[in-house]
Amino acid sequence: MGYLSATYSLLRFQTSMLTQVMQDAINAQINNELYSSYGYLSMSAWCQHEQFTGAAHWMRIQSEEERTHALKLQDFLLARYAKVILKPIAQPEVEFSSVVEVFEKALAQEQKVTEQIDKLYELAFQEKAFAALVELEWFITEQVEEEKTAREVVHKFQMVKNDPASLLDLDRELSQRVAEPAETK
Repeated sequence: MGYLSATYSLLRFQTSMLTQVMQDAINAQINNELYSSYGYLSMSAWCQHEQFTGAAHWMRIQSEEERTHALKLQDFLLARYAKVILKPIAQPEVEFSSVVEVFEKALAQEQKVTEQIDKLYELAFQEKAFAALVELEWFITEQVEEEKTAREVVHKFQMVKNDPASLLDLDRELSQRVAEPAETK
């Protein structure tokens, strides 16, 4: 047997350093992150259609951040020699009553993701998946920031209510958001 054949045979029989339960949970979270990305993309499209171009820009950046989170989890699974299993993504909501509702839904989405990450962290602790615990600490910190940012925007929209000049100013402010460099590795 040649060197390459022997190496391939050895790799074929390696197993992941993560339990199957942990792998399944992380794969589910990848799906959750992709669903969040898809939801933000839908929110962006609604905002753009309603001429809230700053809000649309903000949501598009948020969509990319969620996609980056999914890729970060995918890279983690692959680094642990675990299998990535992508599943169908459910259709996101497409109709909203107002731009305020869009951001309220965004905040609710972030709160839901925080719950998901917390449960995943708890599972990693139970499974003694220490590398996963370290990886998930980044997500916990990120979720604190995500919720804070969404909450601040919701608060601003609630303050301005339906004042057209204030809504235009706030939309202009949202257009100033700059995407953060992707940190998938």
